[in-house]
Amino acid sequence: MDLYEYQAKDLFHAHGVPVLPGRVVTTSAQARAAAAELGGTVVVKAQVKTGGRGKAGGVQLADTPEEAQRKATAILGLDIKGHTVHRVLVTPACDIVEEYYLSFILDRTHRTFLAMASVQGGMDIEEVAATTPEALAKVPVDPISGVDAAKATEIVQAAAFPAEVAQAAADTVLKLWDVFVAEDATLVEVNPLVRDPRGSIIALDGKVTLDDNAVFRHPDHAELADSAGQDPLEARAKARNLNYVKLDGQVGIIGNGAGLVMSTLDVLAYAGRAHGGMRPANFLDIGGGANAQVMADGLDIILGDPDVHSVFVNVFGGITACDQVATGIVQALNIVGEAATKPLVVRLDGNSVAEGRRILAHAAHPLVTMVDTMDAAADKAAELAALTCAKGA
Repeated sequence: MDLYEYQAKDLFHAHGVPVLPGRVVTTSAQARAAAAELGGTVVVKAQVKTGGRGKAGGVQLADTPEEAQRKATAILGLDIKGHTVHRVLVTPACDIVEEYYLSFILDRTHRTFLAMASVQGGMDIEEVAATTPEALAKVPVDPISGVDAAKATEIVQAAAFPAEVAQAAADTVLKLWDVFVAEDATLVEVNPLVRDPRGSIIALDGKVTLDDNAVFRHPDHAELADSAGQDPLEARAKARNLNYVKLDGQVGIIGNGAGLVMSTLDVLAYAGRAHGGMRPANFLDIGGGANAQVMADGLDIILGDPDVHSVFVNVFGGITACDQVATGIVQALNIVGEAATKPLVVRLDGNSVAEGRRILAHAAHPLVTMVDTMDAAADKAAELAALTCAKGA
């Protein structure tokens, strides 16, 4: 789960990371009141879960409460990389002497954690990483030993922080590591981490991604979920414990196993080039237990997507045999009933495939087309989606 900046900074504050006070508001009138309360020059910052806010006009200075109201009016409703701004953070402006960068991430490639730090923080950190990678220090962190004072110093030295802020930076590294571990995060990032004229170190921004697999250890994290901003289909899928991600295509995808589903997305996207550019409409992994209710839940979610014009069910029978999957599909279509109006292309392979195909053939459901191979099934699903799109045009 990705957090908004204000949520990340709340976590930072709870773990002792230095941040500035702020008020989160949803109207321009509230922004004016917040600016009056904070006093002095403030920054009005769009709260969206994407980067590039400053370049898109989503971060603006205001010298008076009236100006803060005008700036909030301009920012609220702004589209930033496909994200609509529904709230802004009003926070005191800070005089900046230098900008730095600090982060901890889960390094899946090397199965460890990674600290990254640079004395060239700010809006162009991505360009710094691409053009002068030596300016971005990368220090592996052992998951067992973690980050202690010596490791924090190593990270600060690797990034060549100025001597006068080295100790403060190392202290901040330790506190960010505490956030990373205590909150079960996969990403903790501060950009920029700034030095003010008094020599203080302050986290002016924050980005945190929490590990959903650890939610059972953090019941308080439920309060951080943005139900209003969540895709309604993804919310329904989550309520049914389905591993679902909404995409922008026209062919609904159901598979068993994340690897198979990812391959299915690629094959469908390639096949769709020959049929008007049809693309996957979702990622949906029903896992190994493809019983009737799981299949029905999956079909209900996908069929409820108005963008979907056909469904591609791609299952490789293993622990759950193909005859069980086929029975689940037939029963699922009965459960869904009249809501099932879009063509389904089903490809079964693996354990008990012959029996699975026999069950589907015997059911002879008018919406179901069986295809033997993955490539041919993807092509058929894209073709049917294109036909359905053309009829609806």
